[in-house]
Amino acid sequence: MRSYLAEFLSDPRVVRLPRLVWLPILHGVVLRKRPALSAAKYAAIWTPEGSPLAVHTRRQAAALQILLADTKVEYAMRYGEPSLAAARVRLPEARVVPLYPQYSDATTGSIIDVMGPGQQIVMQYYDHPAYIDALAVSVRRHWQAHGRGAKLLMSFHGLPRRGGALYAGQCYGTSKLLADKLQLGAGEWTTTFQSRFGFAEWLQPYTAPTLVSLAQQKVERVDVICPGFVADCLETLEEIGIEARRAYITAGGREFHLIPCLNESPEWIAALAAIASS
Repeated sequence: MRSYLAEFLSDPRVVRLPRLVWLPILHGVVLRKRPALSAAKYAAIWTPEGSPLAVHTRRQAAALQILLADTKVEYAMRYGEPSLAAARVRLPEARVVPLYPQYSDATTGSIIDVMGPGQQIVMQYYDHPAYIDALAVSVRRHWQAHGRGAKLLMSFHGLPRRGGALYAGQCYGTSKLLADKLQLGAGEWTTTFQSRFGFAEWLQPYTAPTLVSLAQQKVERVDVICPGFVADCLETLEEIGIEARRAYITAGGREFHLIPCLNESPEWIAALAAIASS
């Protein structure tokens, strides 16, 4: 955890503080405490096959390879292994499809930094019809199996408010397209942002306080989907599935349903093939 967090939090795209200010804080404070806290969170969601994110990403790549039989498919991680830097050397002319539907400098921008100029990179697909269709199928499938709540909350990873306008606009764009696809009324859905880090003001409304407010308003059931994550991971399974659920139930809510990410659903793999080929 320490080496992963050191790489991740050292990226100037992720933490936009002057290096002379941030690096002493990172190595002197953050990396002394956060690895143990993060390890405990990962332990709560770990599977016999390993990290859910790694498991689902491997499965997505394998499923995509079947659809794109004439094209070599590999996956890489921006931080950790298998590394994106190694993939760049091994596959210098590859087309890169970031698993971030909405563009931000901290995600897709960081991939561009590693891959360098001239690389074929899909910049965003927040409004791609196949992606929206896959999300809608996921929601309907959950509703068919578990019934439907009064409110669908769409939670996206947060960013500092300063510089986050483009990303926020794309998140709201995805939400509106999904709501329209599901034929939801204005009061039946909302968009929030999670995973705040540090003391700066981030994109709002925040997910957990919104859930508490809904519980206090006597909304007895909420369904939550995380459209910005195409594979279940720490931020969906632990932050939303455990922590946010606890906040909602403690505040008086009765039923909390976390709709799984797209993971290896056939609709998402077909969408990924369309996005990769477009």
